[in-house]
Amino acid sequence: MSATTTNTIKVIECPRDAMQGRHDFIPTKVKAAYLQSLLACGFDTLDFGSFVSPKAIPQMRDTAEVLGQLDLSRTNTKLLAIVANRRGAEAALVHPEIDYLGYPFSVSETFQLRNTNATLAESLERVKQIQELTLARGKEMVLYLSMGFGNPYGDPWNVEVVEQWVSQLADVGIRIFQLSDTIGVSAPASISYLFSNLIPRYPELEIGAHLHTTPSTWEEKIAAAATAGCRRYDGAIRGFGGCPMAKDELTGNMPTENLFTYFGFAPTGVDRESFLAAMEQSTTVFR
Repeated sequence: MSATTTNTIKVIECPRDAMQGRHDFIPTKVKAAYLQSLLACGFDTLDFGSFVSPKAIPQMRDTAEVLGQLDLSRTNTKLLAIVANRRGAEAALVHPEIDYLGYPFSVSETFQLRNTNATLAESLERVKQIQELTLARGKEMVLYLSMGFGNPYGDPWNVEVVEQWVSQLADVGIRIFQLSDTIGVSAPASISYLFSNLIPRYPELEIGAHLHTTPSTWEEKIAAAATAGCRRYDGAIRGFGGCPMAKDELTGNMPTENLFTYFGFAPTGVDRESFLAAMEQSTTVFR
Protein backbone atom coordinates (compact mmCIF):
# COMPACT_ATOMS: atom_id res chain seq x y z
CA MET A 1 0.00 0.00 0.00
CA SER A 2 1.36 3.39 -1.02
CA ALA A 3 1.21 6.75 0.70
CA THR A 4 -0.03 8.16 -2.61
CA THR A 5 -3.49 6.70 -1.98
CA THR A 6 -4.64 10.02 -0.52
CA ASN A 7 -4.53 11.48 -4.05
CA THR A 8 -6.91 10.88 -6.94
CA ILE A 9 -5.82 8.03 -9.18
CA LYS A 10 -7.24 7.77 -12.70
CA VAL A 11 -7.74 4.19 -13.86
CA ILE A 12 -8.33 3.59 -17.56
CA GLU A 13 -9.68 0.13 -18.31
CA CYS A 14 -8.55 -1.19 -21.71
CA PRO A 15 -10.82 -3.97 -23.01
CA ARG A 16 -9.86 -2.97 -26.57
CA ASP A 17 -6.24 -3.85 -25.84
CA ALA A 18 -7.32 -7.06 -24.14
CA MET A 19 -9.52 -8.18 -27.03
CA GLN A 20 -7.80 -6.98 -30.19
CA GLY A 21 -5.17 -9.71 -30.46
CA ARG A 22 -7.51 -12.65 -29.94
CA HIS A 23 -7.76 -14.92 -32.96
CA ASP A 24 -11.38 -15.99 -32.62
CA PHE A 25 -13.87 -13.20 -33.27
CA ILE A 26 -15.77 -12.19 -30.14
CA PRO A 27 -19.46 -11.70 -31.01
CA THR A 28 -20.64 -8.10 -30.97
CA LYS A 29 -23.29 -8.79 -28.32
CA VAL A 30 -20.70 -10.40 -26.06
CA LYS A 31 -18.39 -7.40 -26.40
CA ALA A 32 -21.22 -4.97 -25.71
CA ALA A 33 -22.39 -6.87 -22.62
CA TYR A 34 -18.85 -6.88 -21.23
CA LEU A 35 -18.36 -3.18 -21.90
CA GLN A 36 -21.70 -2.47 -20.24
CA SER A 37 -20.49 -4.19 -17.08
CA LEU A 38 -17.30 -2.10 -17.19
CA LEU A 39 -19.30 1.12 -17.61
CA ALA A 40 -21.00 0.39 -14.28
CA CYS A 41 -17.68 0.33 -12.39
CA GLY A 42 -16.79 4.02 -12.34
CA PHE A 43 -13.54 3.97 -14.32
CA ASP A 44 -12.34 7.36 -15.43
CA THR A 45 -12.10 6.18 -19.05
CA LEU A 46 -12.85 3.05 -21.06
CA ASP A 47 -10.53 2.30 -24.00
CA PHE A 48 -13.36 0.44 -25.70
CA GLY A 49 -12.54 0.07 -29.40
CA SER A 50 -10.71 1.32 -32.45
CA PHE A 51 -11.41 2.72 -35.89
CA VAL A 52 -8.59 1.20 -37.89
CA SER A 53 -8.36 -1.04 -40.94
CA PRO A 54 -10.29 -4.28 -40.35
CA LYS A 55 -7.49 -6.03 -42.21
CA ALA A 56 -5.02 -4.81 -39.60
CA ILE A 57 -7.19 -5.56 -36.55
CA PRO A 58 -10.18 -7.70 -37.57
CA GLN A 59 -11.34 -8.10 -33.97
CA MET A 60 -12.26 -4.40 -33.83
CA ARG A 61 -14.20 -4.23 -37.08
CA ASP A 62 -17.51 -3.98 -35.19
CA THR A 63 -16.57 -1.06 -32.92
CA ALA A 64 -19.34 1.18 -34.29
CA GLU A 65 -21.92 -1.60 -33.85
CA VAL A 66 -20.74 -2.28 -30.30
CA LEU A 67 -21.03 1.41 -29.47
CA GLY A 68 -24.59 1.45 -30.77
CA GLN A 69 -25.56 -1.28 -28.29
CA LEU A 70 -24.23 0.51 -25.19
CA ASP A 71 -26.47 2.28 -22.69
CA LEU A 72 -24.51 5.36 -21.61
CA SER A 73 -27.32 6.97 -19.63
CA ARG A 74 -26.05 5.88 -16.20
CA THR A 75 -22.30 6.23 -16.40
CA ASN A 76 -19.79 9.04 -16.07
CA THR A 77 -17.03 6.96 -17.63
CA LYS A 78 -15.56 8.57 -20.74
CA LEU A 79 -15.03 6.60 -23.94
CA LEU A 80 -11.74 6.41 -25.84
CA ALA A 81 -11.22 4.95 -29.30
CA ILE A 82 -7.89 4.31 -31.01
CA VAL A 83 -7.27 5.71 -34.50
CA ALA A 84 -4.20 5.54 -36.73
CA ASN A 85 -4.93 8.15 -39.39
CA ARG A 86 -7.29 10.89 -40.53
CA ARG A 87 -9.78 8.44 -42.01
CA GLY A 88 -10.07 6.61 -38.71
CA ALA A 89 -10.47 9.90 -36.84
CA GLU A 90 -13.28 10.99 -39.16
CA ALA A 91 -15.04 7.64 -38.67
CA ALA A 92 -14.72 7.88 -34.89
CA LEU A 93 -15.87 11.49 -34.69
CA VAL A 94 -19.18 10.60 -36.33
CA HIS A 95 -20.06 9.24 -32.88
CA PRO A 96 -20.68 12.03 -30.35
CA GLU A 97 -20.51 9.50 -27.50
CA ILE A 98 -16.72 9.22 -27.92
CA ASP A 99 -14.75 11.61 -25.71
CA TYR A 100 -11.14 10.80 -26.61
CA LEU A 101 -9.24 9.71 -29.69
CA GLY A 102 -6.08 7.78 -28.88
CA TYR A 103 -3.16 7.78 -31.30
CA PRO A 104 -0.09 5.47 -31.10
CA PHE A 105 2.94 7.68 -31.64
CA SER A 106 6.20 5.76 -31.40
CA VAL A 107 9.43 7.37 -30.24
CA SER A 108 11.08 4.63 -32.33
CA GLU A 109 11.00 5.41 -36.05
CA THR A 110 11.38 1.73 -36.96
CA PHE A 111 8.31 0.78 -34.95
CA GLN A 112 6.27 3.73 -36.22
CA LEU A 113 6.88 2.54 -39.78
CA ARG A 114 5.91 -1.03 -38.90
CA ASN A 115 2.87 -0.04 -36.85
CA THR A 116 1.30 2.77 -38.90
CA ASN A 117 3.31 2.77 -42.15
CA ALA A 118 4.51 6.31 -41.45
CA THR A 119 7.77 7.98 -40.54
CA LEU A 120 7.91 10.04 -37.36
CA ALA A 121 7.66 13.23 -39.42
CA GLU A 122 4.61 11.87 -41.25
CA SER A 123 3.12 10.68 -37.98
CA LEU A 124 3.51 14.15 -36.49
CA GLU A 125 1.58 15.55 -39.44
CA ARG A 126 -1.14 12.95 -38.83
CA VAL A 127 -1.35 14.06 -35.21
CA LYS A 128 -1.79 17.67 -36.32
CA GLN A 129 -4.60 16.70 -38.70
CA ILE A 130 -6.35 14.51 -36.16
CA GLN A 131 -5.95 17.13 -33.45
CA GLU A 132 -7.59 19.76 -35.67
CA LEU A 133 -10.55 17.46 -36.36
CA THR A 134 -10.80 16.45 -32.71
CA LEU A 135 -10.82 20.00 -31.36
CA ALA A 136 -13.40 21.04 -33.94
CA ARG A 137 -15.75 18.44 -32.44
CA GLY A 138 -14.99 19.47 -28.85
CA LYS A 139 -13.09 16.24 -28.15
CA GLU A 140 -9.55 15.52 -26.95
CA MET A 141 -6.60 13.38 -28.06
CA VAL A 142 -4.60 10.97 -25.95
CA LEU A 143 -1.08 10.30 -27.26
CA TYR A 144 0.36 6.86 -26.57
CA LEU A 145 4.14 7.11 -26.69
CA SER A 146 4.91 3.61 -27.95
CA MET A 147 8.36 2.17 -27.24
CA GLY A 148 8.40 4.71 -24.42
CA PHE A 149 10.66 2.54 -22.25
CA GLY A 150 13.10 1.42 -24.94
CA ASN A 151 13.14 -0.50 -28.23
CA PRO A 152 14.91 -3.53 -29.72
CA TYR A 153 15.88 -1.81 -32.97
CA GLY A 154 18.80 0.29 -31.83
CA ASP A 155 16.83 3.51 -32.34
CA PRO A 156 17.87 6.27 -29.89
CA TRP A 157 16.10 6.12 -26.53
CA ASN A 158 16.62 8.18 -23.40
CA VAL A 159 14.65 10.76 -21.44
CA GLU A 160 15.81 13.49 -23.84
CA VAL A 161 14.34 11.63 -26.84
CA VAL A 162 11.01 11.11 -25.06
CA GLU A 163 11.03 14.71 -23.82
CA GLN A 164 11.69 16.00 -27.33
CA TRP A 165 8.52 14.34 -28.61
CA VAL A 166 6.44 15.34 -25.59
CA SER A 167 7.53 18.93 -26.22
CA GLN A 168 6.72 18.86 -29.94
CA LEU A 169 3.37 17.18 -29.39
CA ALA A 170 2.47 19.54 -26.55
CA ASP A 171 3.10 22.40 -28.98
CA VAL A 172 0.34 20.89 -31.15
CA GLY A 173 -1.97 21.10 -28.15
CA ILE A 174 -1.80 17.54 -26.83
CA ARG A 175 -2.32 17.48 -23.06
CA ILE A 176 -2.59 13.76 -22.23
CA PHE A 177 0.30 11.37 -22.78
CA GLN A 178 0.48 7.68 -21.95
CA LEU A 179 4.03 6.27 -21.79
CA SER A 180 3.63 2.80 -23.27
CA ASP A 181 5.76 -0.26 -22.65
CA THR A 182 5.29 -1.79 -26.07
CA ILE A 183 7.73 -4.70 -25.70
CA GLY A 184 7.65 -5.40 -21.98
CA VAL A 185 11.04 -3.91 -21.09
CA SER A 186 9.96 -1.42 -18.44
CA ALA A 187 11.69 -1.81 -15.09
CA PRO A 188 11.56 0.26 -11.90
CA ALA A 189 14.72 2.15 -12.88
CA SER A 190 13.46 3.22 -16.32
CA ILE A 191 9.95 3.94 -15.01
CA SER A 192 11.31 6.18 -12.26
CA TYR A 193 13.82 7.77 -14.66
CA LEU A 194 11.14 8.85 -17.12
CA PHE A 195 8.34 9.94 -14.80
CA SER A 196 10.55 11.73 -12.29
CA ASN A 197 12.02 13.78 -15.15
CA LEU A 198 8.93 14.42 -17.24
CA ILE A 199 6.20 15.06 -14.67
CA PRO A 200 7.97 17.98 -12.90
CA ARG A 201 9.07 19.40 -16.26
CA TYR A 202 5.52 19.47 -17.65
CA PRO A 203 3.16 20.17 -14.74
CA GLU A 204 0.44 21.31 -17.15
CA LEU A 205 0.35 17.88 -18.85
CA GLU A 206 -1.19 14.61 -17.75
CA ILE A 207 1.45 11.91 -18.16
CA GLY A 208 0.27 8.38 -17.48
CA ALA A 209 1.54 4.82 -17.61
CA HIS A 210 0.62 1.93 -19.89
CA LEU A 211 2.79 -0.76 -18.34
CA HIS A 212 3.26 -4.41 -19.14
CA THR A 213 4.33 -6.84 -16.48
CA THR A 214 4.99 -10.40 -15.45
CA PRO A 215 3.03 -11.80 -12.49
CA SER A 216 5.99 -11.22 -10.16
CA THR A 217 6.99 -7.67 -11.13
CA TRP A 218 3.75 -5.67 -11.17
CA GLU A 219 4.05 -4.12 -7.70
CA GLU A 220 7.55 -2.74 -8.15
CA LYS A 221 6.51 -1.14 -11.44
CA ILE A 222 3.43 0.56 -9.98
CA ALA A 223 5.48 1.69 -6.97
CA ALA A 224 8.15 3.24 -9.19
CA ALA A 225 5.57 5.16 -11.21
CA ALA A 226 3.56 6.26 -8.16
CA THR A 227 6.63 7.42 -6.26
CA ALA A 228 7.65 9.49 -9.30
CA GLY A 229 4.25 11.22 -9.30
CA CYS A 230 2.22 9.23 -11.86
CA ARG A 231 -1.53 9.40 -11.20
CA ARG A 232 -2.93 7.91 -14.42
CA TYR A 233 -2.77 4.18 -15.20
CA ASP A 234 -4.00 1.86 -17.93
CA GLY A 235 -5.02 -1.63 -16.93
CA ALA A 236 -6.82 -4.67 -18.27
CA ILE A 237 -8.79 -7.05 -16.08
CA ARG A 238 -6.75 -10.19 -15.31
CA GLY A 239 -3.95 -8.82 -17.50
CA PHE A 240 -5.62 -10.07 -20.67
CA GLY A 241 -4.00 -9.13 -23.97
CA GLY A 242 -1.00 -6.91 -24.04
CA CYS A 243 2.41 -7.67 -25.22
CA PRO A 244 2.90 -9.93 -28.28
CA MET A 245 6.40 -8.53 -28.86
CA ALA A 246 7.72 -9.34 -25.40
CA LYS A 247 10.40 -12.01 -25.14
CA ASP A 248 8.84 -13.36 -21.94
CA GLU A 249 5.52 -15.06 -22.70
CA LEU A 250 4.36 -14.29 -19.14
CA THR A 251 4.40 -10.56 -19.92
CA GLY A 252 0.97 -9.02 -20.44
CA ASN A 253 -1.12 -5.99 -19.65
CA MET A 254 -1.05 -4.58 -16.14
CA PRO A 255 -3.92 -6.39 -14.37
CA THR A 256 -6.39 -3.76 -13.24
CA GLU A 257 -7.06 -5.63 -10.02
CA ASN A 258 -3.39 -5.16 -9.10
CA LEU A 259 -3.83 -1.40 -9.32
CA PHE A 260 -6.58 -1.69 -6.71
CA THR A 261 -4.44 -3.97 -4.57
CA TYR A 262 -1.81 -1.24 -4.55
CA PHE A 263 -3.91 1.94 -4.35
CA GLY A 264 -7.18 0.65 -2.92
CA PHE A 265 -10.53 1.52 -4.50
CA ALA A 266 -11.28 4.81 -2.73
CA PRO A 267 -8.86 7.13 -4.59
CA THR A 268 -9.90 5.72 -7.98
CA GLY A 269 -13.65 6.26 -7.75
CA VAL A 270 -14.22 2.66 -8.87
CA ASP A 271 -16.93 0.67 -7.09
CA ARG A 272 -15.54 -2.57 -5.69
CA GLU A 273 -18.68 -4.70 -6.09
CA SER A 274 -19.28 -3.55 -9.65
CA PHE A 275 -15.65 -4.27 -10.49
CA LEU A 276 -15.87 -7.80 -9.09
CA ALA A 277 -19.00 -8.36 -11.17
CA ALA A 278 -17.13 -7.14 -14.29
CA MET A 279 -14.26 -9.50 -13.50
CA GLU A 280 -16.76 -12.34 -13.42
CA GLN A 281 -18.28 -11.13 -16.70
CA SER A 282 -14.82 -11.22 -18.31
CA THR A 283 -14.90 -15.02 -18.20
CA THR A 284 -17.63 -14.96 -20.87
CA VAL A 285 -15.32 -13.02 -23.21
CA PHE A 286 -11.90 -14.52 -22.56
CA ARG A 287 -12.47 -18.26 -22.49
